[in-house]
Amino acid sequence: MNRREFLKTLALTGVATTLKWDGVMDIMAHALPGSAADCDLVAVMGGEPAEMFRRAITEFGGIGKFVKPGQKVVVKPNIGWDKVPELAGNTNPELIVEIINQCFAAGAEEVVVFDHTCDDWRKCYKNSGIEDAAKAAGAKVMPAHEESYYREVSLPHGKNLKTAKVHKAILDCDVWINVPILKNHGGAKMTISMKNHMGIVWDRGFFHKNDLQQCIADICTINKPAILNVVDAYRMMKTNGPRGKSAADVVLTKSLFMSTDIVAVDTAATKFFNQVEAMPLEVVGHLAKGEELKVGTMNIDSLKVKRIKI
Repeated sequence: MNRREFLKTLALTGVATTLKWDGVMDIMAHALPGSAADCDLVAVMGGEPAEMFRRAITEFGGIGKFVKPGQKVVVKPNIGWDKVPELAGNTNPELIVEIINQCFAAGAEEVVVFDHTCDDWRKCYKNSGIEDAAKAAGAKVMPAHEESYYREVSLPHGKNLKTAKVHKAILDCDVWINVPILKNHGGAKMTISMKNHMGIVWDRGFFHKNDLQQCIADICTINKPAILNVVDAYRMMKTNGPRGKSAADVVLTKSLFMSTDIVAVDTAATKFFNQVEAMPLEVVGHLAKGEELKVGTMNIDSLKVKRIKI
């Protein structure tokens, strides 16, 4: 189904739903008041993707805090599936454009976008809207479908995953920004920032054969972590993830989460997901395993959290 046919079907059926806002802002009830550049995690709700990113990054002191003039930057979305944006299988292209624009405004020499896709990479890049949007914003779009794009790195702190072949775009850049979409996943239960690391490695099959939850935590011990994790929750796939079956799986939640702490941001996003579909934190095993490996914390109450409703 192409995008035009999808939109026509959506208009006729009305199957996609919109989140009711009553009580949603209580997901982080212990949030502390923080001034700009004085917070650990930001949640923005009620706006459009670019607008929410601008509000969130301002709270962290601006993109210049993370991207310096002359740097080579990777923006790593989820582009895993041959799906149009309305089906919430991939990161929203409007968000990716805003991040790219801000990186260049901060003086980045180059911005690269890529993902190791599950469906045919050409179709994923095209139909997600990300390839055209990223190129229009001046970014390079790299493929990731051949092993030659990857180099082996050591993961000395990993438990099950001791080495991994990682895409050269990550290894060769100065900094990278992790931009997943928030959605359900059949195996990992949730796919957010930590799970998005599976798109930077070559052999994902090893993960599924050697305790998926542990391997997801292990890859996050890479010695070149993302400088920022930006969770796209504008549209959320609540069921049948990670690919989805129809618009009935999608909820319009108009939200965004941002943090330098990958475990914390995924914990907050999972709590948010629970407003729509039950997903106990203990079921999402890679969160606790990541905390055990000291890549972040699940204790949101200990953090300075800024909540913004537009």
